[in-house]
Amino acid sequence: MADSDRLARIATDPRYLALVGSRGRFTWTLTAVMLAAYFGFILLIAFDKSALARPIGAGVMSIGIPVGLGVILLAIGLTGLYVRRANRDYDALVQALAEDGAGDRAEDRAEDRGA
Repeated sequence: MADSDRLARIATDPRYLALVGSRGRFTWTLTAVMLAAYFGFILLIAFDKSALARPIGAGVMSIGIPVGLGVILLAIGLTGLYVRRANRDYDALVQALAEDGAGDRAEDRAEDRGA
């Protein structure tokens, strides 16, 4: 019973609501960027293979190789960006919410013991 009350208090906490909203907007933005890059690359392969088949300089490597590598590096970069923001912004707020919840738990235990 106490756990459900604590969860209900956290779910209505303005800090928690701000965290959920901010993180949701950020992750959907990153998702949209990644999907646009990936599907743009796939659509370019599907509808204009010759654009990616052009060789770079006098070598044998086509332009599609660095573009494909760019899509992979973009995924890694976006992951790093999310981790950086999570460590900087989200983790501190989650920790504060958890500590407040732990304080509630200690108060609940004291009440249960009749203190």
